[in-house]
Amino acid sequence: MLAKIATGEQEPPKEETDLIKLAASAMGRKGGKVGGKARAAKLSKKRRKEIAKAGAAARWKSK
Repeated sequence: MLAKIATGEQEPPKEETDLIKLAASAMGRKGGKVGGKARAAKLSKKRRKEIAKAGAAARWKSK
């Protein structure tokens, strides 16, 4: 059964899919919360300002 699921011949049971999606979502959310704070702490005030200016310029750039 596992081989057929891996090759796409058979769909996994609905309960397994939901459980896997829930676990992956929780892990991604946890990493995102930690990663953003760590990056902000690592960057200097000057570099954060440069990044913010570049983002604002891209946001408001005429098309």
